[in-house]
Amino acid sequence: MLDEVEIVVRAGKGGGGAVSFRREKFVPFGGPDGGDGGRGGDVVIIADSAVSSLLAFKRKRFFQAGDGGGGRNQKKHGRKGEDLVLMVPPGTVVMERTQTGDRNTIADLEHAGERVVVAKSGEGGRGNTHFASSTNQAPQLAEKGEAGEEKTVLLELRLIADVGIIGYPNVGKSTLLAAASAARPEIAGYPFTTREPALGVAEVGERSFVLAEIPGLIDGAHLGRGLGHDFLRHSTRTKMLIHLIDGSSSSPCEDMAKVNAELGLFDPALGHKRQLTVVNKIDLPQVRPRLAEMENDLSAVGVSPLFISAASGEGVSRLLAETLKVLDEVTAAREAAVRPPGRVFRPEPKPAPPKVLREGDTFVVLSSELERLIARLDMTGPGGRGQLSKQFERLGVSRVLRRAGVKPGDRVRCGNTEWEWGT
Repeated sequence: MLDEVEIVVRAGKGGGGAVSFRREKFVPFGGPDGGDGGRGGDVVIIADSAVSSLLAFKRKRFFQAGDGGGGRNQKKHGRKGEDLVLMVPPGTVVMERTQTGDRNTIADLEHAGERVVVAKSGEGGRGNTHFASSTNQAPQLAEKGEAGEEKTVLLELRLIADVGIIGYPNVGKSTLLAAASAARPEIAGYPFTTREPALGVAEVGERSFVLAEIPGLIDGAHLGRGLGHDFLRHSTRTKMLIHLIDGSSSSPCEDMAKVNAELGLFDPALGHKRQLTVVNKIDLPQVRPRLAEMENDLSAVGVSPLFISAASGEGVSRLLAETLKVLDEVTAAREAAVRPPGRVFRPEPKPAPPKVLREGDTFVVLSSELERLIARLDMTGPGGRGQLSKQFERLGVSRVLRRAGVKPGDRVRCGNTEWEWGT
């Protein structure tokens, strides 16, 4: 089961603005008429119920949206780049891999139809009509298109189930799933028979719920030992857990405590999920005489266990009825806790004022707004440096540089562009 992939997405680049002038018969003063470049395309991820896996991302790992078209004469805008839409199964968590290797969650697409823009497109460059003034009536200047965002994105599929069956390897989780539903997982008498989570639908009267078998946990699973991380993530999606314990174990209480510790270490929220503790294999002759002892031991730590034999079916009907009862309580509590979201206003943060650092003989300007402007200006063409000088004054960069002691002839750098400071 492919339930985690890492891909690289790149949004479309904006189209460049045009440098153009009206050239029409009998129009003596045409003026500039260069149009703006079109915006690039976004990269969008949508949850689609028709998609059941992440196999589409197994071989292809790089995805790019369309670039915007360039501006044209007669103030014609360039076309917008085509958005790139990626379909994923419902239950997919979308995360961004940062430069430090951390994972930042972008969105949790739990339901079909939910969508998120993971990479925003670049803006189109402005044509020369925007740079006309009383002192420059024929500007030979247009902006280049802005580059689109590029991100490393992790897609992690977490099964959507009402109830998760957890426990140590070989406690009978697959047997219980088969006894409670029409699912037919692989069953054998050795640990780690199940290599991927399995789903089944359990019916109780006219009601039903989805069961997920979470394959065997081992000590250190929260650290990724065995297949810990591969399977533990699926239990985060469930509303409650059935904690299955092997009745033939020498210490059922200790087994239960160790598995719960692994859950809490992987995700503290897992340690607080509602659980039904179930002792399995009561059909074995060595287990029957110990039922009272196990019940006393578990009651001493505040647990009221249920006893079943998944192999013979004994106690399974009662377990399903009790599971549905707890599931209704959990669902009601969730619905009561959900409040309509209030309207939240998030104003755009003001750009930070420019700063200047010294690196040897070079003055380095730190200004994200200026760096963005430089990237869009054609510094080799006429008018580019004049426009840059205006932006220096508007953003206060000239004042900050003079305070730092810059003199004509000194080297100044902003982003990847370096030039000689003038008068």
